[in-house]
Amino acid sequence: MLSLYPQIFAMQRLSFLPFSILCLFLISCSNSDDNEDLTTSVNKNGSVESSITVAPLDSLHHVLTTRHKVWVHDTVYKTIEYRDTLPSLGNEITTAENKDGDTKTVNVKKEYEIYITVK
Repeated sequence: MLSLYPQIFAMQRLSFLPFSILCLFLISCSNSDDNEDLTTSVNKNGSVESSITVAPLDSLHHVLTTRHKVWVHDTVYKTIEYRDTLPSLGNEITTAENKDGDTKTVNVKKEYEIYITVK
């Protein structure tokens, strides 16, 4: 008489494997919105600190300033700065609200949005 126990055990083991992988995948997924890359201080022992600003020059132009500080052994080794002139984006009509909740239609200057890609 043949025993079915080895076959049943093998089937249970095969069905347990996908279930285990699915559980590990779900545990590794996190829906928290915390960004681990945000920092409040700069590692001054060896890093590049960058800043980007857009400031109005006149009614028709803005100045884009990009600054890079190269930190080596707790001192600024070099500061690199680039300036570019950009056209003004003009005005837009939007709704503004004060602290009392009153709304009003106002004419404001459009501002540039800054997106940074780090590789």
